[in-house]
Amino acid sequence: MNSRRQILKYIISDFLFSSVAWFLFFSFRKKIIETQYFGYPIQLTYDEKFFLGLIIIPLFWITLHFLSGYYQDVYRRSRLKELWQTMLISIIGTVILFFAFVLDDYVVSYHDYYRSALMLFSTQFILTYIPRIIITTSTIHKIHNRKIGFRTIIVGSDKKAFDLYEYFIKQPKGSGNLFVGFVSVTEKPKYRIERYLSHLGNVSELHNIIEKEKVQEVILALETKEHDQINAILNRIESKDLVVKAIPSLYDILTGSVRMSTPYDAPLIQISRELMTPFEMNLKRLIDIFFSIIAIILLLPVYLFLALGVKMSSKGPIFYTHERIGRYGKPFNIYKFRSMYVDAEKMGPALSSKNDPRITPFGLFMRKVRLDETPQFFNVLKGDMSLVGPRPERQYFIDQIVKKAPHYTHLQKVRPGITSWGQVKFGYAENVDEMIERLKYDLIYMENMSLYVDFKIMIYTIKIIFQGRGK
Repeated sequence: MNSRRQILKYIISDFLFSSVAWFLFFSFRKKIIETQYFGYPIQLTYDEKFFLGLIIIPLFWITLHFLSGYYQDVYRRSRLKELWQTMLISIIGTVILFFAFVLDDYVVSYHDYYRSALMLFSTQFILTYIPRIIITTSTIHKIHNRKIGFRTIIVGSDKKAFDLYEYFIKQPKGSGNLFVGFVSVTEKPKYRIERYLSHLGNVSELHNIIEKEKVQEVILALETKEHDQINAILNRIESKDLVVKAIPSLYDILTGSVRMSTPYDAPLIQISRELMTPFEMNLKRLIDIFFSIIAIILLLPVYLFLALGVKMSSKGPIFYTHERIGRYGKPFNIYKFRSMYVDAEKMGPALSSKNDPRITPFGLFMRKVRLDETPQFFNVLKGDMSLVGPRPERQYFIDQIVKKAPHYTHLQKVRPGITSWGQVKFGYAENVDEMIERLKYDLIYMENMSLYVDFKIMIYTIKIIFQGRGK
């Protein structure tokens, strides 16, 4: 399934029909409201402001839908939820546009305001919702007919896994799961579920299996005796961009933890912890982009000064790029001003220390005020990083950390950041043990993630920069 193409369908539809809705509302204001006020027919004038409105207003609506999280997870969509979400955003947007544009209109009485607001809401809602429901319904029919779906593996190989798969294949309509195989938890010479699915390996190979098979969904069908391995399994897949579901216990069902979106869904619990609401996550991304653009513009003179300082301090390139591991374990190249001598790691990867002879005198100054990190605003614009988030590490050190602290993979659920709570409270780590010590601060950040906490961390970071307390 092509998620980008599906998202593009919704965005193009929203843009085009928001333009039509604004044109109809514009005509209503001129032909009905203003004509009644002046007592003679008002002609429509298609000037620059009119055509600008046909672009700006739809972009405003798309921004609202983006912030609401509408363009996320476009294949797992409920039509009833889509109705409510479209209606809610139409109400919010109508209120904003009403106070921005309609309140100063020429009206005969205050009843005209009600008419204008109703016209704006109804045209926007109807013209947005109808094409959306057509796209969504077409997609759902393809899922039910098993033409498209999510590449899925079952973790488990005994009775529960076998019964669960039989439940899926006996359903008259598909649930969206395209099973590619199963992963065993305990070793056996023969598995019942092998009559249906291929044996892809055991849980120790789960990470590689997910990568190789391009898995999008994992279903845990563990026997009672295997429940002690749940944490180890989750640690292996926590950093992946996956939907993880599990067979619930009777307690989960009685307490209402089990939710089914359609009658054809299997009774499964979705294991997920929303670190932030979709609105907060999308607003965080917009803030990242906005502040990065502002920072790059303001820092241009500083960049020139740092570039000259790096060049004059030692031979070698101005910038340093190196591979780091980002969100969902995806590698990317991080940008920094070079603070070490060339070939500083010719003996292999090594963390910097307090009196590191590899660091140039000018590099030491940059590190104290954290200016060597400022090119990473370009990483933020590219989407590799955020302003605030756990610092990205090299795979070499991640492999060592995970041996001692398997829960490190939880940090890869979010974009790494230019600054972090661990960076503020602990600073740069000089060895793996210190990296693990710093890990607890980043885990605390993830448990308390919010825009408020992000701003607090940024303020502390700015304070450290001006005080020169970085290391």
